Amino acid sequence: MIDRVGQVLSERYRLLAPIGTGASASVYLADDVTLRRRVAVKILHDALAGDEAFLRRFRAEAQAAAALNHPHIMSVFDWGHDDVPFLVTEYLGGGSLRTMLDHGRLLTPAQTLMVGLEAARGLDYAHRRGFVHRDIKPANLLFDEEARLRIADFGLARALAEAAWTEPHGAVLGTARYASPEQARGETLDGRSDVYSLALVMIEAATGSVPFAADTTIGTLMARVDQPVTVSESLGPLRAPLEAAGQPRPADRPDSAAFTRLLMAAAEDFDRPAPLVLAGAMVHDHDVLADRDPTVMLRPPAGSSDAEPDIMNAPPGTVMDGIRVIPDEPVIDLTDTKIDEAPKRHRGRTVVLAVLLVLALAGAGAYWYYEIRVPSFAVPTLVNTNTATLDTAISGTDWNVQPTSQYQDLTTPGDILAQDPAPGSQLARGGVLNLTVSLGPPPVTVPVGLANQTLAVATAELTAAGLTVGNVTRQFDERVAAESVISVAPGVGAQAPKGSGVPLVVSDGPQPRVVPAGLVGLTQDQATAKLRELGLQVAATPTPSETVPAGQVMDLTPAAGVQVARDSTVTLIVSSGQPMVTVPDVSKRSVTDAANALQGVGLTVSGTQGNPLGTVKGTNPAAGTSVRKGTAVLLIIG
Repeated sequence: MIDRVGQVLSERYRLLAPIGTGASASVYLADDVTLRRRVAVKILHDALAGDEAFLRRFRAEAQAAAALNHPHIMSVFDWGHDDVPFLVTEYLGGGSLRTMLDHGRLLTPAQTLMVGLEAARGLDYAHRRGFVHRDIKPANLLFDEEARLRIADFGLARALAEAAWTEPHGAVLGTARYASPEQARGETLDGRSDVYSLALVMIEAATGSVPFAADTTIGTLMARVDQPVTVSESLGPLRAPLEAAGQPRPADRPDSAAFTRLLMAAAEDFDRPAPLVLAGAMVHDHDVLADRDPTVMLRPPAGSSDAEPDIMNAPPGTVMDGIRVIPDEPVIDLTDTKIDEAPKRHRGRTVVLAVLLVLALAGAGAYWYYEIRVPSFAVPTLVNTNTATLDTAISGTDWNVQPTSQYQDLTTPGDILAQDPAPGSQLARGGVLNLTVSLGPPPVTVPVGLANQTLAVATAELTAAGLTVGNVTRQFDERVAAESVISVAPGVGAQAPKGSGVPLVVSDGPQPRVVPAGLVGLTQDQATAKLRELGLQVAATPTPSETVPAGQVMDLTPAAGVQVARDSTVTLIVSSGQPMVTVPDVSKRSVTDAANALQGVGLTVSGTQGNPLGTVKGTNPAAGTSVRKGTAVLLIIG
């Protein structure tokens, strides 16, 4: 492995240090030079590089595994094939459960429950999407630096099992110490096989030993074919769920969802577990860790289709195409006399046990039916209803609702679009009810540039985008004209559900002004300055006054206290002083008559020029001149 350190795969992944090696691959810490992050690179052994069938299967499984997105499943980032095929995954610095156990760090029952629960949740997620792991073992349970568990190598065991380079059709890959009975028998596997393997891993994590582990692979597999797993009382509340998961027949075993619920129920009897003491992923002295539990290939021996027990035998040899088989053990022919004797004795015991079991079941059947069995309920029609009424619809069932959300036109958030199981199906109490729930119509982009548009234009733009005008908030604005959009309301993102209303802030124009008091008595210039400070226009109307000095404001319109729009005109009534009069023509009159005529129009006589007994010849100011009332006029006598 050291020889590959420094190698760059696909011009992107630089191998930095070895982490471990297994039966089918070696694992390195690597640097993703494109995204500048640490990753783990699993390089499959050279024997696989030239097998086109395997490479096709490997690529398909890698792509499918990359679609798994769950907190407890290792993320697959990439795959490739340079000189050898490789897989790029997230790097988990906490190491594996295998490394912890190899360092003598057994888990407390509470810690074991925590690890098992996280693994069961990851398996349930994968099983519901059609994935069976096939190789659950401590080396495939890894931890990040916060001790969160991830399941590694989804898809790899299946790729190895189903490619052409494996042994004849029907061969199975797995790890003998953790293989399920049906895996040993070469049967089709479902998720309950992984549950069985996980139960064995949990027992080993807490006790240090694996149930049914014998000196040979064949002995290990034979021991568990029809025997249930026995769990020590020292595991306390974990004993019941582990024994349920350790049943030899898959039909008697909980699936991953039910196993999760059993573990959650057991958790109520535990205190909070102490933090895990992680082993770490790196081997700092470069003494690369070998796989203590290698994945091995098992196949039924020739002509053994009718042999009992129907278990998988080991192929000859120790290594095949990079996969470690059974080390240094000969192929065991199940037709051998000694082995044949053993099955015969086994069949005899099985018949006796079967008779006893039938008798026991006959007496216990009624008790089970009325006292122990889990009741089932008919699944109601939930499609076209809303989750607001869901609790009422499934009341008393204790079903575990697993919602999946999606957008859909012409729906309301919370509308139920699909359901599994179908209406009318029977679902046991506590079973999983899968629902597809609407998030409402899909989001559309909210138009930009609505500010300063008229409300009519903004409405048209929103309608064209598949939206409507939502709540309109109005406010005064000094810069935005009335009935124009100031802005989209705060909190509206770049997208909104199709058909939803977009709230707008719309201008009512500038804030109205109030004509101020105190302008009467000011000069025209003083009053004008105050009005213009408020954004008002000013007009002036000069008006004579016998009492108010010229240039002083006598009145205004609109009057003080009246509310007017910005830029409205306020008219000031400004005194022009004494009123103007025209000097009358008093020529040819006597001084007395002339004085009386001048006084009659509001003028006074300042004196006479000439013989006061003569006739008035003219005046100064002259006749016809416009002068202020009260002006003194000089009489000129000829």
